[in-house]
Amino acid sequence: MARAMWKGSIAFGLVNIPVELYSATRDHRPRFRLLHAKDESPVHYQRVCESEGKPVAWEDLVKGFEYEKGHFVVLTKDDFKTAALEKTKTIDILDFVDPDQVDERYFETPYYLQAGKGADRSYALIREAIRDTGKIGIAKIILRDAQHLAAVEAIDDALVLTMMRFADELADLNGFTFPSANGIRPAELKMAKQLVESLSSDWQPEKYTDEYRENLMRVIKAKLKGKSPRLEERETPHQADVIDLMARLRASLEGNGPVRGGKARGTREKSMKAKRPTARKSADTRKRRVA
Repeated sequence: MARAMWKGSIAFGLVNIPVELYSATRDHRPRFRLLHAKDESPVHYQRVCESEGKPVAWEDLVKGFEYEKGHFVVLTKDDFKTAALEKTKTIDILDFVDPDQVDERYFETPYYLQAGKGADRSYALIREAIRDTGKIGIAKIILRDAQHLAAVEAIDDALVLTMMRFADELADLNGFTFPSANGIRPAELKMAKQLVESLSSDWQPEKYTDEYRENLMRVIKAKLKGKSPRLEERETPHQADVIDLMARLRASLEGNGPVRGGKARGTREKSMKAKRPTARKSADTRKRRVA
């Protein structure tokens, strides 16, 4: 069992439930170190002063905020203490909201909340209350001196806390240029929608694998044995030009064109059997993301 990253409690109203925080994700990609090509010795980093060109020891470092190019205001440990919030060791739920109202762009990293010692009954009670009401809790939590916005929701038997972005962390859509829907012909839209429907299926997270990681591990294992790696050849999907978009849509629907990694699909009639209702943006949506 992994060690808890944080121990505290969920607090809302007069209710206080001891919990422990655990990572809900795992990074399985191989990790690499930089080596000196000459003798394959690991390379270490040094903190070098720009003006002197000499290494700087940790005890000689300070933190500075660059308010103009090349101009800094230095902050001391006391400055950070002044700005710091009281470490309450609580996940303070401020509101319970309808998950359909929350833009998916606000959600970041999921964590599991496990019941603390003697808190099984109260944990289960709040979990079922959240599940039955269909709400998610919007909370604040302090981790490593920084305050975070978070969502608390019920997924299977777990309470899941997902770190969220604050509103000012999202880039404003008005700062970008997106194409208008004007000019799309009904026949084009109909065919594109048919293609979406023909590729619709139930969510099965285990079918989507990290092919790059798999290839890397094959290369690593082959090199350890002094052999050449054998990798599966994959057909690169054709990047459709605007001119032949209709032809590509038609070919995809008829099962004649490579889609999703180069594997041809069957006819639309066969694929339509897998059609499912439009997914709602809810706690179930995030359940698929955490799974």
